[in-house]
Amino acid sequence: MKIREIASLLGADVLCGEQMLDDEVQSACGSDMMSDVLAFVKDQGVLVTGLVNPQVIRTAMMMDMRCVVFVRSKRPTPEMVDLAQEHNIAVLASTSRMYEACGKLYAGGLGNGVCR
Repeated sequence: MKIREIASLLGADVLCGEQMLDDEVQSACGSDMMSDVLAFVKDQGVLVTGLVNPQVIRTAMMMDMRCVVFVRSKRPTPEMVDLAQEHNIAVLASTSRMYEACGKLYAGGLGNGVCR
């Protein structure tokens, strides 16, 4: 699925990474616990979270994720957006709750393991 399709399915605003909207991702995970993402997530292209702190972007960097989606109307700080932009990570913001966002992505065809 293209990041552009993720933004459309979730009605999300693209906060950075417009140049990456046509990049393909195969799977996603949803979590507010970055320790779980680090411990259990493998080969996920998208992180869906409601946690807003710089560790989210740093975790995405460590896990080679292509996109972070902030749910529940959460908005990252400008510093977080700058960090993501610097490391070629698209950042989206959606009003959807995590459960709803993961369900929409799964129903839309994003690979197995959308939510843990």
